[in-house]
Amino acid sequence: MIRVSLEQWRMLQAVVAAGGFARAAEQVHKSPSSVNHAVQKLEERLGVEVFEVQGRKAVLTPAGEALLRRAEHLLEEAAEIEALAGALAAGVESEVRLAVDQILPRGPVIQALERFSRAYPATRVQLEEVVLSGGPELLREGRVDILIAPELPGGYLGAWLTDQVMVCVAHPGHPLADGRRLTRRDLQAQRQIVVRDSGEQQAGEGGWLEADQRWTVSHMSTAREILCSGIGFAWLPLDRIAEDLAQGRLVELNLEAGTRHEVPFYMAHADRDRAGAASQALMEALEAAFGAAPSEPPER
Repeated sequence: MIRVSLEQWRMLQAVVAAGGFARAAEQVHKSPSSVNHAVQKLEERLGVEVFEVQGRKAVLTPAGEALLRRAEHLLEEAAEIEALAGALAAGVESEVRLAVDQILPRGPVIQALERFSRAYPATRVQLEEVVLSGGPELLREGRVDILIAPELPGGYLGAWLTDQVMVCVAHPGHPLADGRRLTRRDLQAQRQIVVRDSGEQQAGEGGWLEADQRWTVSHMSTAREILCSGIGFAWLPLDRIAEDLAQGRLVELNLEAGTRHEVPFYMAHADRDRAGAASQALMEALEAAFGAAPSEPPER
């Protein structure tokens, strides 16, 4: 049985914050007697004194301090529940599910999520980091609301968001890093590090895959660490290895067909016509973070 109401806890908090009953009454727009009565009722129902008189001033007892600390958490949670209820009543989703391919630059994604969290603090975000067919699979099955990936499932509309530069790299001590112009045959004779498709159907790995030896890993960071240890070569996102290139931990390989290539990324919603305010806001934040102007999405 609940013995103390949220309102009574609010009155206790107001008295402490204002430094007295009279000032608290002014701030909460109630009479001093109402505020005093609420605190007295709280003490009565809990059987604990929360204030004691020291001179002319009422100060919290040790028990009152302990109770107030817990009460402040309770009041914060109540405020969050009220905010969530208001958001739901206004058509704002309680959760948005976002999937991004692992090679997408992470900085703008985090920037967009930070901006979104300030505008929609009550909406949870589920972020899935996927590879190749893993993202389209989640969108097609309705397991995410928004997808950012190089490829979209058939029948979905997507808008171009950004391009990611992929670079063919290896450790400076690797046999391929001797400065000579490398042919397809040179690469075939060496170990390639690739990232595994996260889709359940396991469509395969992306990029050039003709090396006779191949190690497959699940995360881009693992591939980078393997390369930095001197093993193999790989195509990795430029933004993830820029510091490694600058510090000489990795070097670009001199390929006859070009060391770099760009991968375009598209953003799609599972059903944009039915997207709630939170989903729309997150997509706008992502567009702003990546510097892409909103436009009519081409079919992909």
